[in-house]
Amino acid sequence: MEENDDLNEENNENLSEENTINTDSTEALTRVTGMYKDWFLDYASYVILERAVPAIEDGFKPVQRRIMHSLKELDDGRYNKVANVVGHTMQYHPHGDASIADAMVQIGQKDLLIDTQGNWGNILTGDRAAASRYIEARLSKFALEVVFSPKITEWQMSYDGRKKEPVNLPVKFPLLLAQGAEGIAVGLSTKILPHNFIELIDASIKHLKGQRFKLFPDFPTAGIIDVTNYNDGLRGGKIRVRAKISQIDKNTLVINEIPYGTNTGTLIDSILKANEKGKIKIKKIEDNTAADVEILIHLPPGISPDKTIDALYAFTACESSISPLGCIIEDNKPLFIGVTEMLKRSTDSTVDLLKQELEIQLGELEEQWHFASLERIFIENRIYRDIEEEETWEGVIKAIDKGLAPFTQHLKRAVTEDDIVRLTEIRIKRISKFDLDKAQQHLESLQERIAEVKNNLAHLVEFTIDYFKNLKETYGKDRGRLTEIRIFDDIEATKVVIRNTKLYVNREEGFVGTSLKKDEYVTDCSDIDDIIVITNDGQMMVSKVDSKIFVGKGIIHVAVFKKKDKRTTYNLVYKDGKSGPTYIKRFNVTSITRDRLYDLTNGKPNSQVLYFSANPNGEAEVITVLLRQVGSIKKLKWDIDFSDVLIKGRASKGNIVTKYPVKRIELKEKGVSTLKPRKIWFDDVVRRLNVDGRGELLGEFKGDDLLLIITQKGVAKTIVPVMTSHFDDDMIVMEKWIPEKPISAVYWEGEKERFYVKRFVVESENKEELFISEHPKSYLEVVATDWRPLIEIEFSKPRGKDPKENEEVDLENFISIKGIKALGNQLTTEKVKNINLLDPLPYEHTASDNVEDIEVVDEEDVNTTGENREPDTESNSPEDGPRTLFD
Repeated sequence: MEENDDLNEENNENLSEENTINTDSTEALTRVTGMYKDWFLDYASYVILERAVPAIEDGFKPVQRRIMHSLKELDDGRYNKVANVVGHTMQYHPHGDASIADAMVQIGQKDLLIDTQGNWGNILTGDRAAASRYIEARLSKFALEVVFSPKITEWQMSYDGRKKEPVNLPVKFPLLLAQGAEGIAVGLSTKILPHNFIELIDASIKHLKGQRFKLFPDFPTAGIIDVTNYNDGLRGGKIRVRAKISQIDKNTLVINEIPYGTNTGTLIDSILKANEKGKIKIKKIEDNTAADVEILIHLPPGISPDKTIDALYAFTACESSISPLGCIIEDNKPLFIGVTEMLKRSTDSTVDLLKQELEIQLGELEEQWHFASLERIFIENRIYRDIEEEETWEGVIKAIDKGLAPFTQHLKRAVTEDDIVRLTEIRIKRISKFDLDKAQQHLESLQERIAEVKNNLAHLVEFTIDYFKNLKETYGKDRGRLTEIRIFDDIEATKVVIRNTKLYVNREEGFVGTSLKKDEYVTDCSDIDDIIVITNDGQMMVSKVDSKIFVGKGIIHVAVFKKKDKRTTYNLVYKDGKSGPTYIKRFNVTSITRDRLYDLTNGKPNSQVLYFSANPNGEAEVITVLLRQVGSIKKLKWDIDFSDVLIKGRASKGNIVTKYPVKRIELKEKGVSTLKPRKIWFDDVVRRLNVDGRGELLGEFKGDDLLLIITQKGVAKTIVPVMTSHFDDDMIVMEKWIPEKPISAVYWEGEKERFYVKRFVVESENKEELFISEHPKSYLEVVATDWRPLIEIEFSKPRGKDPKENEEVDLENFISIKGIKALGNQLTTEKVKNINLLDPLPYEHTASDNVEDIEVVDEEDVNTTGENREPDTESNSPEDGPRTLFD
């Protein structure tokens, strides 16, 4: 009872210590003190240090370290049931078996430290591992070499005092960065992303050489990442991860790699949800994932694959961002550092661990040399006979010590009683079979090893570099980078979203929205679009699409608004006030404040719009102005061409048309675009077209101009230069298409095993066409889009003969222009070493140039040269791979 009273009294004291500070009448700040404060700090410290955050020394959390220690204790070269390993680990880890099993599966799925057997789950599909009683594990060879070294390990007692466990494992590799780590503690968290095995070793070597290095994440799920804002893995950094999506045909997309942090199940769910919400439009999804990811997305007819790819990145889990947070434990305290500093500390720690191992090895070798020398002296000089007449143990020790004394001057340390005791333990059989030469060889071998270890200690950095190189050579096979690093383009959601709803307008009442189905239909739109509205009094407003919004009576124009649109041009004629003059103006609307009214007139009351048109390509029509008959006006009718009016800002007053009253304005003639041809660039970094001047200038494009694309697979096509277009990695030619300009190609014909030449023009717009043969061993060698291309043939050296001199071939004279499906002419029957594309012959192109007399030859046509010659079996084979040489 007294103890309970004391406890209640203590609790009352703690509660009385809680101070309440009134900051205002509605809220108060309560300070937690006493035992509550202590308990919370104790719990927070425990979670941070013992559960959630890894140590910098070995990169392990406590549960991971105890699993590895248990695997080492159980290691006999054979697989152990995971359930047995979990039970053994519970001797060191004071928590349930489920948490240990989950942690072990996570280590095993990283395929570095644990050699697994059975169903360990699938990080690609999200499938869980089988129960721990069904799966097996053992330490990998890498773990055995890198993680353990008992002689330099610091030990501590386990939680129950029955066993010893390592404080930290002596890991001689940047394991924390290789595996990554994630954990949520109390008051802080950590998220260290995994990095590439080989790149970590290379970075460690660079650090040891005093060179700079950079590290970027590499994920087992592959995918694509943008590391522009990685910030060395520190707090505040961010990376963007994307799935790798490619186009199979015009109605099918395939996802072969997924972003880190997701799986095929969650990815497909996000795509289906986006489809249900109308953000994207798909026909069906097939998940063919097995060992590799393969998700097929089938599109309905008429849906753009390029826009769908962008929409998948914008509205689904195909793109996500990850915020790293480099937090580790050092000296029992959390520390926030970047991945560069983590690698430096790990590498320095590896140097220190290797030094400790070498020092221990040196001591052991010197001890072996010392005893081997004593053993030789003891046996060679028959000192064992000096103890025959000794009757006491002390006498034996003294006799041996006295007998050794004349021969021990060259030893590196004094002879101890323990050394003498070891000599007395040598068996008679060993003495009788003692071989002086072998003993000498053994001593010399020990001396060489001692010298080698001393040399390694003297050149410790070089030794560590060799150690890392050996790790790379031994374990680095098939561990190349999986995740492609690329700078992403910013996708505007409004440009790629599917128009999933319809927009209506009630012009008289001034309402716009998607629910006005009984009123006038305007256009298809999406629920994230903005709409622009202009009324007959010259007021303009941009607002977000909604079911019904009031914008002002007398609506004369409503449309989906495009931000930063410099091509859409508005033509306007308005009367300034009730009796003011009439003005004409042309303007763009590129940026606005949403839901704000803008006056397009001069601002006087009762101003009125007399004529208005919105022109998506800057068209300038001709209008007729008719005046009222007032007084002695002589000219009552004349024409105005909008192309004579400069395009200015929306706030400009405009040019005066007339000061007299206008009866009406009529459209006389529809206009053509007055905008200059648009310059288009290709940015190879993000592999996108742009009009912002980034990358290589492709040319100036009018409305009907197309792009010519040629791929390494021998496919040619023309496309409309849309900014959302995607381009394959094997694209080798991209330029403005000149329809009459021929394409010259040299390719290896797989069936005939010869190089062929053909010249052709692309005749079909927006269609892919294969211009080399369909044989599986055929490949494109050289392609040129010059008017008069020139190539050089390097011939192979025949056996026992002088090599043939290089030959230049003018392709224009070698073969005439034929159809795209023609086989072409055989280039040569000689054995070819290489084909180089030279600078083209001079040619001046004029607009009047046309391709005449195009001979369309069927693929089965026999070539015109060398038709009866034997196949050149020693020329370049397809296994050599394509060599693309083009300007």
